[in-house]
Amino acid sequence: MKDKVGIYYYPFPENKRVRMYVREKSGEVEFRMKNEDDPSIWNDHGWVPYGAIQQARVLYDKRGGFDPNRAYDIQIAKVLVQDNG
Repeated sequence: MKDKVGIYYYPFPENKRVRMYVREKSGEVEFRMKNEDDPSIWNDHGWVPYGAIQQARVLYDKRGGFDPNRAYDIQIAKVLVQDNG
């Protein structure tokens, strides 16, 4: 999907108030989350390259709870970037 901000998907399909925007920069896919219920997520955090997400995944694996692979879906992101690029 696409709006005035850019291309996005719903990382949590049951919650349409959260969008994950994606773009390609310097050959790498980047992500940026927007939550209508918490504007600070967008305001306080910039674009995150997928490589950084992969590195941080180790921390999430140890703590449990949040699954970054669900929110930051590289396969969906690549298709969106390719189709809209």
